[in-house]
Amino acid sequence: MLFHEIYGSYYQTVCAILREAGNGELTKNRLHELVQTYAFGESLLSIPAGLMGERWRLLHRDLSTELLDEPERPLSLLEKRWLRSLLLDPRIRLFDVDMHGLENVKPLFTPDMFIFFDRYADGDDYHDPNYIARFRTIMTALREKKDLYISFTSGRQSQPSLVVTPHYLEYSEKDDCFRLIASGFRRSWTIRLSRVMDCAAAENSRALPLRPSKTETLVFELEDQRHALERVLLHFSHLEKETKRLDETHYRVTLRYDPADETEMVIRILSFGPTIRVLEPQRLIAELQKRIEHQRELATFVPGEATPDLI
Repeated sequence: MLFHEIYGSYYQTVCAILREAGNGELTKNRLHELVQTYAFGESLLSIPAGLMGERWRLLHRDLSTELLDEPERPLSLLEKRWLRSLLLDPRIRLFDVDMHGLENVKPLFTPDMFIFFDRYADGDDYHDPNYIARFRTIMTALREKKDLYISFTSGRQSQPSLVVTPHYLEYSEKDDCFRLIASGFRRSWTIRLSRVMDCAAAENSRALPLRPSKTETLVFELEDQRHALERVLLHFSHLEKETKRLDETHYRVTLRYDPADETEMVIRILSFGPTIRVLEPQRLIAELQKRIEHQRELATFVPGEATPDLI
């Protein structure tokens, strides 16, 4: 086990109960509420009885306790090393996390131990001070429910400046980037943060609703070989989907995705090889055929001939 058992749900439950008992705030109803919040339903039969019975002797019948200090749960060295490893992630610096007490702890693992073979290499620069400042400005606007003055470079190389209502930030694992989802000027916006040149919180908020974004529908048949169905459902767990069983080993899956992510969808579908047969849309089928044909050309490349363009 990576984490000590004192971080399990039962210990957290007892800790919360004793904390309120020490402050003189514990009631029978509150005791049951804490057990249901931190533990499991059947724990109502064991934890209160254990606390007030002969087994643990931590609570009196009047729900007071003999403890003078609040229960504390110190970190083990292994847990400190785990946290130190997480703090090495460059995305952590976006949130201004306090590293106090972990400066001299050896990390359990480092970022250079991981190789990403399915991620674009032009991800956001999380070390850029300007990027960090813009990210925190957007986060503050989201928390305080304020509009944003924002200027950015669009895909058409134009540089619009406008006032938008921010709704949330999303992270793309494939693109290794953050995107702002916002609304304004009678439409919804998906803005990659690396393209934002400047932003500042507005004084007032119009609280514009987020318009439903346009989605595309992908339909494919799946042959459940080597746990293909399980892998597909896990791989596309973030998307709205419908799965219909056709026979013992074949399924039809319908996914709805953002058209802006179509290139990513093509790459993901190709990763499942012949276990998937795409039925629609035709545009995506044509792109899949194009890439498969190009891969065939690369596979049959003869030294001395012109090298096919890379995908």
